[in-house]
Amino acid sequence: MGTLPLDPAGVLTGIEDGDVGDGMASGTRIGHVHLQVADIPGAESFYVDALGFEPVVRAYPGALFLSAGGYHHHLGLNTWAGVGAPSPPEGARGLRSFSVVLRDAEALAAVRSSLVAAEHEGLEGFGGSASHADPSGNRLVLKA
Repeated sequence: MGTLPLDPAGVLTGIEDGDVGDGMASGTRIGHVHLQVADIPGAESFYVDALGFEPVVRAYPGALFLSAGGYHHHLGLNTWAGVGAPSPPEGARGLRSFSVVLRDAEALAAVRSSLVAAEHEGLEGFGGSASHADPSGNRLVLKA
């Protein structure tokens, strides 16, 4: 796995000056997500021990890459902005939440139980999904 530089001009292609947009289009799918976390051990406890993701790469300093089902990685967790770095301020631009789609309602119920058993606070349930913030404040939505 390589670390390649971001092409900011390419990312901004098609955006007019001053256009802040309304976020991503409904239904946008992202193959994997990289998250800034306050510390790797706390994030690992949440994503591996409570949610069941599997560590796949530990070789990068200050980072942990996780997978479900053996894929190269679905989640990248890092402390590259500094260990203990605070969450962005309310109203800042950035990722508001991401969804983790589980195979069925039983899997969702099992993950909910695991979060409760691990005493991770902040679980909000609604319909066939649950919303939760990780220990660093990154919000995920668990769906069946």
